[in-house]
Amino acid sequence: MLKLDNHASGRHFLHIPGPSPVPPRVLRAISYQTIDHRGPEFGAFGLKVLDGIKKIFKTEQPVIIYSASGTGAWEGALVNVLNPGDKVLFYETGQFANLWRALGKHLGLDVEVVGKTGQDSWRWGVDASVIEERLRKDTGHEIKAVCVVHNETSTGVTSNIAAVRKAIDSLKHPALLLVDSVSGLGSADYEHDKWGADVTISGSQKGLMLPPGIGFNALSPRAIEGKNRTKCINHIGLGMKFSNPIKMVTGQQLLVPI
Repeated sequence: MLKLDNHASGRHFLHIPGPSPVPPRVLRAISYQTIDHRGPEFGAFGLKVLDGIKKIFKTEQPVIIYSASGTGAWEGALVNVLNPGDKVLFYETGQFANLWRALGKHLGLDVEVVGKTGQDSWRWGVDASVIEERLRKDTGHEIKAVCVVHNETSTGVTSNIAAVRKAIDSLKHPALLLVDSVSGLGSADYEHDKWGADVTISGSQKGLMLPPGIGFNALSPRAIEGKNRTKCINHIGLGMKFSNPIKMVTGQQLLVPI
């Protein structure tokens, strides 16, 4: 039998980019008995969680919680604000930026990639001037969204998200700004509202030091407005959709794909 808690060298402590070691007090909380997810106790708990998670993202806007990995949260961001055939600009900074781009392509988006050229292209964060130059050429506003990674897990490089927002705004371009902060949130400073992100994607298993399996989308008013116009088909079958506002008010937000 595999003994996951048997480590001859002492207490097990995971030293990888993620998942991160879970603090003892979180492990103790997991041992609590299951409660009724439609009952008043869960509703009160849900409201507390939905309010508290905003402080981590530094936002006053809604944060959607999914029972999904970061990949599911990626999908949730794309399918709720974009339609098949929409042109989306991805900035390549590493392996996870590439994987997100690949998911966008599978969802039927018209994917375009920009970034540093040469063999050492993954040694750098996002260069906002490259995005600005590309958007300046997009006089017809065909590009509907710009997707960047805040902290690239594969390299450890952190990007200046505020500079990307400034580049978009300097051209008065209407593209949405989607940001992957799966390994950045809780590990490095992140300000969803101040930096002007429209959707910020994150997960539970890295900087937040929780077990894997919980995904997040922090939203902007533009992202919420755009969800009513989308027809994007889910590729990996998770059915990630922004939640019913009634569920958000009662604290009984559906934490499962719908």
